[in-house]
Amino acid sequence: MSEPAEDRPERLVDDPSHGMTLVVKTITRLLAGFILIYGLYVVLYGHLSPGGGFAGGVVLGCGLILMVLAFGRRFVVQFISERGAGMWDSAGALAFLGIAVLGYLAGRFFQNFLDAGKPFQLFSGGTIPLSNIAIGIKVSACLFVVFVALAAFKLGDRDASEPEKPESHTA
Repeated sequence: MSEPAEDRPERLVDDPSHGMTLVVKTITRLLAGFILIYGLYVVLYGHLSPGGGFAGGVVLGCGLILMVLAFGRRFVVQFISERGAGMWDSAGALAFLGIAVLGYLAGRFFQNFLDAGKPFQLFSGGTIPLSNIAIGIKVSACLFVVFVALAAFKLGDRDASEPEKPESHTA
């Protein structure tokens, strides 16, 4: 079953009634991929350079927020819904807890139970890269969910703040 023409992502990208101006959409279209790849880089190489799960998660979350601001909520929700982001948020927290518990089973809470590898290589941090990935997933999903919730709250507040028109009674 195909989706209606007005809800397809390519239609929402070019639709002037959703999101921001064509200039902002074009710049976002050019930069969003680089922002998301940089966020992944910061998460994956956080144990070798400044960064890590939290910083990379913030970059990833801000990349998603930029797409919401530029193209509108309907466009981004086709790729990751609020519920889906909430599930990723929970999955990141559970993965982080799982790494801690597996370390506990190996001897101590957060014990490194993986081979440390060769220094200055991607797989050289034992469980630290796994922790960074879990934290990156949690932070990026959480930022996205908080932004969407605040945006929905603000929209609801705007609707509630509009004064009601008095009913006219004609005699």
